[in-house]
Formats: sequence, C-alpha cells, structure tokens
Amino acid sequence: MGYYGSYSRYGGLTTAVVVVGAYMLFNGDGEAFNVGRFLEETSPYVWASLGVALCIGLSVVGAAWYGILASILKAQFLHAYYRRGIFVTGSSIIGGGVRAPRIRTKNLISIIFCEVVAIYGVIMSIVFSAKLGNVPTEELLFTESNYYTGWAIFWGGLTVGACNLICGVAVGITGSSAALADAADPALFVKILVIEIFGSVLGLFGLIIGLLVAGKADEFS
Repeated sequence: MGYYGSYSRYGGLTTAVVVVGAYMLFNGDGEAFNVGRFLEETSPYVWASLGVALCIGLSVVGAAWYGILASILKAQFLHAYYRRGIFVTGSSIIGGGVRAPRIRTKNLISIIFCEVVAIYGVIMSIVFSAKLGNVPTEELLFTESNYYTGWAIFWGGLTVGACNLICGVAVGITGSSAALADAADPALFVKILVIEIFGSVLGLFGLIIGLLVAGKADEFS
C-alpha cells in the first residue's frame, strides 16, 4: 500500500504540473512557465533565508528524531517497544535501563552525540546569517554578486542540513544498538561506541562542504 500510495502521489503531482503547463501554453501564457525567469526574479534574500532555515531545521530534525524527542514521545509505550526491539536512542536507554539500570548513565553519551548534530546546524546557520547584510535599494539587491551569495548559502545550508539529518539517523540507530547491547553484555559497549563516534564524524563532512560552498560568497552589498 505504501508503494502504490507514493506512486499515486507522484503521479498526481506530475499530472497537475502537465495540466497547468498545457493550459498556460494553449492560452498564450506559455512564456510565464519559465524556470529561468523564476530564478532571476526571486530575491537572493529568499534563497539565503531558505538555506539558513534548511541548515538548522534539518539538523535539529536529525538530532531530535532519533534522540531526546523520540524518548519523550514513546516513553509511555516503553515496555511494548522494548519487547519488540527499540529503534531510537532515548527509548533504548530507558527501555534497557528497565532490565539493567547500570546502563542509564554511561549511555547518555549517545544523547550527547545526537545533540552535537543539532549544534553543527546552529553553528553553520550563524555563519551563513553573517552574510545577510542590509541592501538599501532593490536595484542594488539584484546583482550578480548577491545572486551568487544567495544561491551559495541555499545549497550550502541544504548540504549541511541533509548531512546532519543522515548523521542523526546513523548516530541514533547506533546509539540504540549500543544501549541494548550494553544491557545484554557490558563488553560490547565500547566496541559499538567506536562505531557511533565514526558515525558522528559524518556530520563534520557536511559542515566542511558547507563552508567550502559558501566560503567565497561575499556579504550582501
């Protein structure tokens, strides 16, 4: 059902785009369906603001989805999730702590790794926001330099946010496994923690790429 539901949604969206485009074409408004003009007429502030929003938004989602937020939402279903195999870090720590209370303190490091993912997004959002200077007139805003800055911040923010989202998923799943493995065998904790550390480093790769993408972009002027 999920596959066919996704297929029908994409098919409906494609059909809507084709119908609207054909209607505009046959009514003499085909030139309005112009992606290039849309990119040129959209304010660089819009692209830059979207980049900053995606950077911090996706990073926080990646941290919360498999971290603290999940433990809050699913704590009431604790025992059912523990019997089925808990998927998120926070719930795994709480659920594993029912069986082995000794794991609750040292496994909090997995929650810290999840929070670091969000911190990456916050730091990069501050760096990107520093380039959003005030432009006094509209004529000075739509310049080649400002367009480059807006698009660079957009793609840099999207890259950082997407990398941190995937990094949060990786750290969350590994942290969940670390908590459950520690509850079963304390000797496994350090070994899985090393894997979790390497997973958390993936967020740094996105951060570095974001800096390289937006590093040569000048402040809005």
